This record gives sequence, structure tokens and C-alpha cells, in this order.
Amino acid sequence: MTFFLVFFSFVFFVSCANQDSVVPDTLRIGLSAEPDTLNPITASDAYASRINSYVHDSLIDRDLDTLEFIPKLATHWKISSNHLEYIFYLRKGVIWHDGHPFTADDVVFSFETILNPKVEAPFLRVYYADISKVEKIDDYTVRFVYSKPYFLALSMCGSIPLIPKHIYDTETAFSQNPANRSPIGTGPYRFIEWKTGKRIILERYENYWDKKPAIKKMQFKIITDDTVTLQVLKKGELDLASIRPIQWIKQTNTKKFEESFYKLEYYVPGYNYIGWNNVSPLFSDAKVRIAMTLMIDRKKILEKINFSLGKIVESPFFIGTDQYNTSLVPHPYDPQKARILLSEAGWKDTNGDGWLDKNQITFRFNFLYPSGSKFGERLGPIMKEDFKKVGIDMSIERMEWAAFLDRIEKKNFDATALGWSSSFETDPYQVWHSSQAKIDRGSNFISFENPEADFLMEKAKVEFNEAKRNKLYYELQDIISREQPYTFLFVNSSLVVVSKRFENVVVHKAGIETKEWVPKN
Repeated sequence: MTFFLVFFSFVFFVSCANQDSVVPDTLRIGLSAEPDTLNPITASDAYASRINSYVHDSLIDRDLDTLEFIPKLATHWKISSNHLEYIFYLRKGVIWHDGHPFTADDVVFSFETILNPKVEAPFLRVYYADISKVEKIDDYTVRFVYSKPYFLALSMCGSIPLIPKHIYDTETAFSQNPANRSPIGTGPYRFIEWKTGKRIILERYENYWDKKPAIKKMQFKIITDDTVTLQVLKKGELDLASIRPIQWIKQTNTKKFEESFYKLEYYVPGYNYIGWNNVSPLFSDAKVRIAMTLMIDRKKILEKINFSLGKIVESPFFIGTDQYNTSLVPHPYDPQKARILLSEAGWKDTNGDGWLDKNQITFRFNFLYPSGSKFGERLGPIMKEDFKKVGIDMSIERMEWAAFLDRIEKKNFDATALGWSSSFETDPYQVWHSSQAKIDRGSNFISFENPEADFLMEKAKVEFNEAKRNKLYYELQDIISREQPYTFLFVNSSLVVVSKRFENVVVHKAGIETKEWVPKN
């Protein structure tokens, strides 16, 4: 269960014309941001994760409807009664896309690579820190041994990102290995091409160990501008789209469109937020962060920008699970109370210029968002105007995704708007524990630190009773609500459009699965 960064316009568009020119067994998907890498161990964004899900298989998977664990590269597994040992029995006859056999050596090597401090994977390493060793019993049996129990151990061991030892165990620096841009996996699709700024192409792997999908080619087209993407859509050059609310409400309701496309609405784990840099002199005080939340009319924003397609959230847990604390009292839109809190924190207009100041420093900050995020583009001006009414001066800066991520990971920002994509059962340690604020490329990039919160997360990690664990998480959510390191926004409706030239398009509890789709012709 790893969190992956996303911005608000993670868009996949769909074709609606020129159907006759379409290659029937090719699925064309719009990608609104370009991955930095396709190495499954170092990739930290949802764009790479999506592509890698076709190239790489995991030891175990989850049933799309029941969410129960099912075999994948491991045929079965055993768990010790003390929850410290996990033995996986690997499927024989599986080969990497270059024809080399997949064995326990690859699993052990992948684990050792994740734990290597020279490898830039701190967001992933945190989940495996309590494993004392991973050992090869034989070519097709591997054992994970924990130093202490972890309630997500089966999930994390079973989903460990796997890389081929024979490709990476070389003198070439890990970050410079050519396979980072041309990955070799064991999944149903093999990598074919990555043309920077244009496209990434995958092709069905004909020697795949499991049932081969009907779609033979996956083409990801990199289009970072929503307007251009819509133009490409109308030309009939894309097949799958996760569209924006305005497009869902106003631009996809014609009879012609509905005859050509399925419109699918559902929720998947994740949430959007505004993150305040907690070590900034402006946002180090919880009173100030609470005031910022009180000045943001989330209901109006949800209605105005998202056309009410979503649900306002108050915590980092998925609202559709028992982990979410439904007793949290929502922070209302209350600019007057915000003024009082800011005054108590020492921010007042002492010179009559209309701007709040403290110790001769004007309350002025920069709001940073990634290019391609239409939500961020519309959110910024609304925030700027509301903050100005209270005496806070906010500037707005947009950056290309890779450069934006670099700024965020280096904590070189004041405030930003982003989202986390996760799973149905989460461990908040990666994003919220103070240790993750002290490491390079850690996911706690807003630098939230609270000893009581750390204690609750550490205690929850070893608690296997779900009710008791959730109680600990409820307490954690109370702390986060009081501290407001984020202004939590919404869990957005997934608004997906799929061409009706594909059949067997089903919405499962876990979402949609393109690998089970079948071209009509």
C-alpha cells in the first residue's frame, strides 16, 4: 500500500470520431503528465504506476470485487502464527520479457535494492524497514522475516516491486540503468517505445504465463494541455478518458456522444488537498493553518469547479472505509473566525496598508501548482481573492510536472495543491510520520511533526485487531484535524469515458480493469 502523487487533472481522454481508422486491438490513452522514470522501485507518481501495472506482475493481487488476496506470481503462501514470517511459493515457468527465468533471486535482489540507501526510494523503503531479512529457500521459494509484526505485511511483501536481477546487478549506476526508461517485467504487456514528450507504447507479451488480454497494444499519448487533449479526442485519436467535471456535465450529454461511449462514475481511494509547508515561518503555527482552512469555502469550490461531483473530506483516510473517522467536526467556512486566529498568532495590519504583518514581515506567500492541473489553475485565483479580503497576499506559480516535483521534494515551496492515490486499507506512516520529513524525497514534504501522532502510527502498525487499530487511527485523525497541516478538500468522483468499441467494460469495487476489455471487432 504505497501512496502515489497525483495532481487534479490526471486525465485519460476517449475518441469519438473516425472510428473506421482505428486499429481495433489498440487502446489509446491520454497521459496528462510524463513520468520521470518507469523503474517501479524509484517511481513515485501515479503516471508511472499506471504504466508499470501493465508491464510488471506482483507476487499476489487482490480480487477486483471482494478485495481478497489472490495468487499471481506466487501460487500460494504461508504465514507464521506470530506474524513474523511470510513464505511465498513462486510460480514455475514465468519468464521476464527478455526470456530470462523469474526466480527467488529476483525477489531477494528487489528487496535488497529497496533497502539500499543509495537508491532513491525513501517513500517505498519505509514499508520494508522492519524486515530483518528476505532469504531464498530454493529457486521458487522465498521467505520474508520481520523483526516485529506489521498489519500490512502480507500486502507489502506480496506487492513488492520486482525488477530483474540479471539486468540491474551490474556495474552501471542504478539511476542510470537503461531499463529505467525501457523496463523489463513479467506482466501481460512488454515495453516497446518511449518518445519523450510524445508517447509510451506497450505491446502484449505473447509468452505471458497467464491468460493474455484481448487488447494487443497500449498507446499512452502524452498531452499535458486539456484543451489540446479535447481536440485530439474529437479527432478520434484516443480511446479512454478520465474527464473533468465540466466536461462530464456540459460536454458529454449529447445523444451522439452517449451512443459512442460508456460514462462511468465511481470512487477510488485517494483525496485532494492544499499542503502548507509546516516549517515555513508563515505556516509553522497551527492557528495560522486552521485560519487558512477557515478562509477556503470548500463547498463553493466543490460546486463551482467540480459541479458537486465529489465529497468533502476531513482526514487522510478513504471516506468509504471503516478507517475514516466520521465523527470529525468539519472546519466550516468562517473568515471572521480566521481573522481572530490570525490576530492571536500575531498577524495584524499594524501600518494600515491593508496587509497583515508580524515583526515587520508582510503575510505574503506563493501558491505552487503543476501545469496541466485545471483544478489548480481555477483554485488559485479563488484562494487569492479570498485571502486578499483578510489581508494576505498570495502569488500564483505554475510549473511543469518534473520541475514541480523537484521543488516539492526539496521542500522549496510555501503552499501547493495535490492529491494522494492510495488503497482501500492504508498505513499513514509514509505521509505523516515525522521520520519521513527528515529524509530526501520523503512523502512528508510539508514537514508535519507531532510526537503523539508518531506514537499512534507506530502502535497501529503492530495492531492486528482492526477495531483497535481503527480506534488509534481515529485519534490520529483528531490530531491532524487540530493541526491542519493540510487543508483537506475532496475525494473526487472518477469520471471515466470509454469507447463503446470495447466490450466487457465493468466497474468493480476496485475500479475498472482494461486488461479484461475486449474489442468488438
